[in-house]
Amino acid sequence: MAIAPLIVEIKGNSLDDGPGIRSVVFFKGCPLSCDWCHNPEGKELHVELAFDAGACVHAGACVKACEAGALDAGRVDRERCTRCMLCVEVCPSGALRTVGRQATLAEILRVAERYKPFYRTSGGGVTVSGGEPTLHMEFLGELLSALKALGVHTLLETCGQFSLESYLARVDPYVDQVYFDIKILDDEAHRRHCGSSNARTLANFRALHVRSVAGGTPVLARIALIPERTATAENLEAAARFLRDCGASRVALLDYNPLWHAKAVKLGGTPCFARSSWLTPEERARARAYFADFEVV
Repeated sequence: MAIAPLIVEIKGNSLDDGPGIRSVVFFKGCPLSCDWCHNPEGKELHVELAFDAGACVHAGACVKACEAGALDAGRVDRERCTRCMLCVEVCPSGALRTVGRQATLAEILRVAERYKPFYRTSGGGVTVSGGEPTLHMEFLGELLSALKALGVHTLLETCGQFSLESYLARVDPYVDQVYFDIKILDDEAHRRHCGSSNARTLANFRALHVRSVAGGTPVLARIALIPERTATAENLEAAARFLRDCGASRVALLDYNPLWHAKAVKLGGTPCFARSSWLTPEERARARAYFADFEVV
């Protein structure tokens, strides 16, 4: 049995991560580092300390508990912090909390068993998301296989940065649907804003879509509309062209969510992408226009 990886949370009653009512397992760790990441708590593979300054009551118990001297006057010195989490144990307000914990296969399956009546009546199931679930390929395969044995619909949300050979062997047989994120088509810009080349992502999407057309697992391309990043005219034109070339006719366009800024700050980050407002109706309409010949879902 594979070692249980870190997760951020198991979210129940989700209506935004696939069809029907779903439970979503958010894995921790991602091979990309997008500067607009909506789930910054899922980026790192290790446990992290989150600090909500607004919830701090300055009780001082955390300062006394911290052997590394990383806490003082309502702030965290991230360079000194050893992530021992002793401060979390004594924090009276919940301003300090641990981000990331191990979740066993048995725990996730118990959640799925509990929600099965909701899945059945709504056409829902379990979605694996992140972070990037395929970083934990062996565990992921075991989990999805067990869910299929329970008769639960499974859906993978992925950035596409995985070994195709390993994915096809371990995961694909147990996935009912794939939501595949396409970000920036220009490789240099993708490296600059996402921290890695997009070559593997695009090759994997093309390969999985070919299999999908031939009767394999359905694959839906998703594009998060990030101002100045993915939602530029140049990138949207390139994305539409790429998807047409792959033979895709459906695409999901996801709204930009500015609420990630607060989550990044709690983890000690400084958001380097400054847009702090939702997309306007006009911005959404302009983006959709590039996919006029697609079914936009």
